[in-house]
Amino acid sequence: MDPFNLDGVDGSDSLPPPPPTIPPNVVPVKAELGKITEPQKQSSNIKRLPMARRSIGTKGQKIQLSTNHFRVSTPKSDGFFSHYSVAISYEDGHPADAKGIGRRVMDKVYETYSSDLQGKDFAYDGEKSLFTLGSLPCNKLEFTVVLDDISSNRVRRDGSPGGSPNESDKKRFRRPYHSKTYKVEISYAARIPIQAIVDALRGQESEHFQEALRVLDIILRQQAAKQGCLLVRQSFFHESLRNLDLGGGVEGCRGFHSSFRATQGGLSLNIDVSTTMLIKPGPVLDFLLLNQNVKHPHYIDWTKAKKTLRNLRIKANKIEYKITGLTDKPCREQMFSFRQKSGNVEGQTVEITVYEYFRDIKHIHLIDSADFPCIIVGKSKRSSYFPLELCELVSLQRYTKSLTNLQRAALVEKSRQKPNERMKTLTDALRHSNYNAEPMLRSAGISIDSQFTQVEGRVLPAPKLKVGNGEDLFPRNGRWNFNNKTLIKPVCIKRWIIVNFSARCDIRYLQTSLKKCAEMKGILLNNPYDIIEENHQSRRDPAPVRVERMIELIRSRLPGPPQLILCILPERKNSDIYGPWKRKNLSELGIPTQCIAPTKLNDQYLTNVLLKINAKVGGMNSFLAVEHSPYMPLVSKSPTLILGMDVSHGSPGRSEMPSIAAVVSSRRWPLISSYRAAVRTQSPKVEMIASLFKPVYDTEGNITDDKGIIRDGVSESQFNQVLNIELDQIIEACKHLDDSWSPKFTLIIAQKNHHTKFFQTRSPDNVPPGTVVDNKVCHPKNNDFYLCAHAGMIGTSRPTHYQVLYDELGFSADDLQELVHSLSYVYQRSTTAISVVAPICYAHLAAAQMAQFIKFDDLSDSSSITSPGGVQVLELPKLHRNVANSMFFC
Repeated sequence: MDPFNLDGVDGSDSLPPPPPTIPPNVVPVKAELGKITEPQKQSSNIKRLPMARRSIGTKGQKIQLSTNHFRVSTPKSDGFFSHYSVAISYEDGHPADAKGIGRRVMDKVYETYSSDLQGKDFAYDGEKSLFTLGSLPCNKLEFTVVLDDISSNRVRRDGSPGGSPNESDKKRFRRPYHSKTYKVEISYAARIPIQAIVDALRGQESEHFQEALRVLDIILRQQAAKQGCLLVRQSFFHESLRNLDLGGGVEGCRGFHSSFRATQGGLSLNIDVSTTMLIKPGPVLDFLLLNQNVKHPHYIDWTKAKKTLRNLRIKANKIEYKITGLTDKPCREQMFSFRQKSGNVEGQTVEITVYEYFRDIKHIHLIDSADFPCIIVGKSKRSSYFPLELCELVSLQRYTKSLTNLQRAALVEKSRQKPNERMKTLTDALRHSNYNAEPMLRSAGISIDSQFTQVEGRVLPAPKLKVGNGEDLFPRNGRWNFNNKTLIKPVCIKRWIIVNFSARCDIRYLQTSLKKCAEMKGILLNNPYDIIEENHQSRRDPAPVRVERMIELIRSRLPGPPQLILCILPERKNSDIYGPWKRKNLSELGIPTQCIAPTKLNDQYLTNVLLKINAKVGGMNSFLAVEHSPYMPLVSKSPTLILGMDVSHGSPGRSEMPSIAAVVSSRRWPLISSYRAAVRTQSPKVEMIASLFKPVYDTEGNITDDKGIIRDGVSESQFNQVLNIELDQIIEACKHLDDSWSPKFTLIIAQKNHHTKFFQTRSPDNVPPGTVVDNKVCHPKNNDFYLCAHAGMIGTSRPTHYQVLYDELGFSADDLQELVHSLSYVYQRSTTAISVVAPICYAHLAAAQMAQFIKFDDLSDSSSITSPGGVQVLELPKLHRNVANSMFFC
């Protein structure tokens, strides 16, 4: 018998107890997260809308706060914006789609034809939409403008590698090289009443409200563009701002986000510090050396360099170009056709190298790049070549690849700002922006206050926790510890092993220290059954090969499956061993595994490791005191399931990687601390979860009367999809269990990626943990609140924005805020309150861990499925049944 064939093996030592008994009137069916299909349309014709606020909360100690919302005067309600579509084309009728050309053309239109526009200012989005206050004189206007061609001299018709043409060239090619003619058509599209903003501020529905706010945001974007800023959605970055060196030729550029928001206190402008990644400007060779971390150009990987440089902008000969590639041959060998000239008389065409051209014709001696590829600019039939040392990367170019761990750490460290520092930065930004001088805003009667909005918050008390021996534990400042405490449900681990993938570690000391720490927490941890070291000669082998060899070693030295494998990795982050190791153990073998890469084996580190191990192997570290009492609002009165949902996307630069959707659900009501997870792949960059319902017949299920759903990663524009597609699929899953079963639902969106911050009015410190705000800067109608559950130790705390879209359970504002706050204290991996509720964190962890399963797969060789849109997506391997119900993700 294969000792790792765990089918039928009693897993009572390592697995959680079975789920509740299924009622006799319910078909034994399990509703799982479905495979990839496009989201189905709702079966009902009823369209749900986000619910209105029923009340505001009153519990907690009041605290005075400032927020980075700046009051905006109400615009003139009798006015309107006119929306026009813009079409820009060349003389021959082909669309002019070059990036950035639209703003230059429209600036020229305004400069040349101001009288035809009756002097009206307009807001242009840089693409196909233009807005004016009031109407233009005609519903359709056509203009012709001539621009100096910024790409003139980039590509010579004779194929020469660039440079300034002589006087005869200027005369002969003056029109095509120095100017370009554009046709502009402006056509009326829609009328947007400003009254829509006023109506929305009163809590009334308005179909034009979002369009009106978009116009205001475009006005600010246009002003930033005229100041030479890089625009990234609603954030602006200027080269005059101090950049943060992140290493590898990458800089973090600090800029500002701004957006108009409708709030209970009226219209406000939300301004926040924003950061984006930029290519470090300067010599191309210097950038490549930094980017590839090499000391000499001879060590540059030119295949990698070609991918990195493609589409970046350079300046050579005082002219800006876009890189289209690198030559295969070095500068000394790269030939092109050169048309010789003697005075004003053209001679014959000869073949010459790029090196010879610059040396003999341009009289430039190349020192560093003669033996390296040339940069190619221009289209394939009219391309030109430049030696690397003559090219410099221009400023404000975004870096879109994934950051390394070191770069990410440097970004976090260098971009931190204490609350009082951030407030000063924002105050200065608002003053320098001079928004009140913007003509269209002034004409619309809009002005922006320079003072932070004052709001009243409340600090909710931390929930009481239960730990071992029936003891109570009272968190202080969002933190607690297990000093002289035991875990509430410690596990007994009799057979476990340690494996070491060539990491430098004193394993005997680790073993002794871990066992001692475990005893103090109440965990019975025997000595490891075996310690298995990888053969050092295997270190250079591919990760999957190393994993297979380690598994074979384990098979040969163990009589049966261990309850736990402690795996020591050589790298602390992003080890290539991690993915194949987790996949092998969780999918094929069904063995919980804890990976570590210890640097300091102190008590805090060991405690954190044991907290994860205890949860993975079926134990629990702490509970909320109210979980075993009838005092949890509504949840204690009726069997309730809490779902956490999240979708994780591939890293920047990996657009082919599928998105990973994860749903976690609470287990063993009335507990809200224990969860299981279901994870599936879906089409890349798709945020909505595809096919939440798929019936799988078995003997297991969680049958509940009520469901609380907390969804992460959804923008306001997708609320209706969550309400009317995702929720419908969950209801369908419930009806599949029993046609007469109609549980009640509460649906909450948790948003972390927003720009609202809170500051204590009378203290330079972060807001205290438990700070909740549900007034003044919240939505004028919808049911939302901000909660900062955690203690911000560094930087400025970011609250989570909770939007209650649907509530059939009938929570009061206080009860719901208290429940959400409590869910920030049930995260079994740590001894601190977390910034977003635990079910969301668990869903994110499950998705991230399962994403490692496919990290090393080749799409063509792996099990895959095809979505209706024709996108081939890798299918995740299923979890082994011995770990499927565990908190493997913890």
